[in-house]
Amino acid sequence: MAFSLMMALSIAVIAGVGAGLGLEYFFGIVLPLAAVLVFIAGVVWRVIGWARAPVPFSIATTGGQQKSLPWIKPACLDAPYTSVGVIGRMVLEAVTFRSLFRNTAAEMRGEGDEPRLIYWSSKWLWAFGLLFHAAFFLVLFRHFRFFLEPVPFFIPWIENLDGLMQFGVPRFFMSDALLLAAVLFLLLRRLKDPKLRYISLPADYFPLFVLLGIIISGIALRYFAKSDVASIKVLTMGLVTLNPVLPEGVGTTFFVHLTFVSVLLIYLPFSKLMHMAGIFFSPTRNMPCNTRQYRHINPWNPPKKYRTYAEYEDEFREVMAEAGLPLEKQPEEEK
Repeated sequence: MAFSLMMALSIAVIAGVGAGLGLEYFFGIVLPLAAVLVFIAGVVWRVIGWARAPVPFSIATTGGQQKSLPWIKPACLDAPYTSVGVIGRMVLEAVTFRSLFRNTAAEMRGEGDEPRLIYWSSKWLWAFGLLFHAAFFLVLFRHFRFFLEPVPFFIPWIENLDGLMQFGVPRFFMSDALLLAAVLFLLLRRLKDPKLRYISLPADYFPLFVLLGIIISGIALRYFAKSDVASIKVLTMGLVTLNPVLPEGVGTTFFVHLTFVSVLLIYLPFSKLMHMAGIFFSPTRNMPCNTRQYRHINPWNPPKKYRTYAEYEDEFREVMAEAGLPLEKQPEEEK
């Protein structure tokens, strides 16, 4: 964890010091454009790799009764046997994290020589995971106003709904606080649970610290270290139209925020965060549970040449006889 934290702090320091030393063009234009190119190329590369990967067996996971006999009711979403059912399961998985809702926890409880292993339903991970993705999508959606001109009418509606609990100036957005709370929960969960902390790697902590860097710098940019919003939009519109412009009035905090976003875009295609696209290519989710109706034959299994045991014994009969192995036909029987 310490290594990942130091990496995230280094990103903030490098971006802040670099922008203060006159490297605004690099952190404001060169790095974001390079990050977008790496992100697009990385996503395409990963998706093509998943699409080309062979799936020799039917390995769809089931969470309910598979279709079998006519009088047994099947689970159409937990064990779908039609394309419509598979689509329904994929939608529920991507939108509501249906499988994570079944998350359970286990713990050894009891005193004496016979402690018992107790299982119970644990919905905290599902709740905060869903909260994180929903808040992240809402924050990302609100940022579209920096990349579109004119701003679509529905984006101000979303902002008004997000800032419904208005207090202070500028208006407070609920999604900012919810996103920060969700990321902190995911981080503290890894630190608190000894078993989870033991198997956690720097690759598990680093994206969380990068996300914290994005959130904290974004909150600071909005509520504390204010920058010229018009200048920021000129910069972002120049990036979108590939006509980069570096206007005056963009503060150092914005370059720190933009650098964290760029790092996340570069890191995302090559990390486990790519589950956002990989879930649609997972055979455990996108295959129907119809193994009782159809026989699945491996199309990638090439034809093989087999030898019968008689042919094997004909070739090695003398050696097998010397080794004392049982034979169907003794060497002297051939004479």
